[in-house]
Amino acid sequence: MGAFLAPIFEPGFFGNSPVHVALIVGAVVAVVSGPVGVFTVLRGQSFAGHALSDVGATGGSGAFLLGINPLWGFVGMGLAAAGAMEVVGVRRPRGRDLATGVVFGASLGLAALFLFWDTHRHTTSGVTVNLLFGDIWVIVNSTVVLVAAFGAVALGLLVALYRPLLLSSVSPDLAAARGVPVRAVGAAYFAALAIAVSLSSLTIGAILSTALLIGPAASALAVTKKPAQAMVTAALLGVAVTWVGILLSWDSYYWPPREHGWPVSFFIVALTLLTYLVAQGSRRATRRSDRVVEGSE
Repeated sequence: MGAFLAPIFEPGFFGNSPVHVALIVGAVVAVVSGPVGVFTVLRGQSFAGHALSDVGATGGSGAFLLGINPLWGFVGMGLAAAGAMEVVGVRRPRGRDLATGVVFGASLGLAALFLFWDTHRHTTSGVTVNLLFGDIWVIVNSTVVLVAAFGAVALGLLVALYRPLLLSSVSPDLAAARGVPVRAVGAAYFAALAIAVSLSSLTIGAILSTALLIGPAASALAVTKKPAQAMVTAALLGVAVTWVGILLSWDSYYWPPREHGWPVSFFIVALTLLTYLVAQGSRRATRRSDRVVEGSE
């Protein structure tokens, strides 16, 4: 068995501390992003998720400028932006998209300023690349508890508001008619979304964070129509692509040319895309099979 696994797990993988941290943090982020992503797809707010991910670059760069953990910047700026989009936006989708665009544009301007200051005031190289595209290998042990705490808050919001959130996501008018506080539920969802995007930004970068938010969720919804099952499936898919991505990134250090490993974020995004294509193919095959069965009856 050891000889069989040797080509898959290159030397040092299981005994490396940064690998352990990456696997734990990656799993927590995937478990949070999957369920939140399902509601994001159901609500048709992928653009809001993308905007919050780019807004996170502002918070992360600002946190680095202040010398604090970037996760605080990601989460703080994400929650502030989510609140702004909820306050400025109106209930109609067009108004909410306009509010998202306004906050999105303003935050990118601040991100450009903070990153400019970062590169001129600090000697640390690669900060811009790490913030925008992530580097899960540099996450320290002390951040694991913080990631788990924020993840618990996001999942707690989804569990506490599952039924009203699901109803308002599928039919806001029906939810309002049944007495659901749609605006308050929407604000709680935006808070969970901001946290999920922030955690994803920490692992694969602000630019790519929506890959873990939307990809596994869209794949899950392609193979099952039950929201609860889709949430579990999205979480499992997210964990799978994250762990395999970490493994491939580790193994890539042994690929020619040696000692030039590929980034984890690339593998996670590539695997997420592959998973989505397979899910869509399976969905089309199932539909064709159903039509053949109906035609033969």
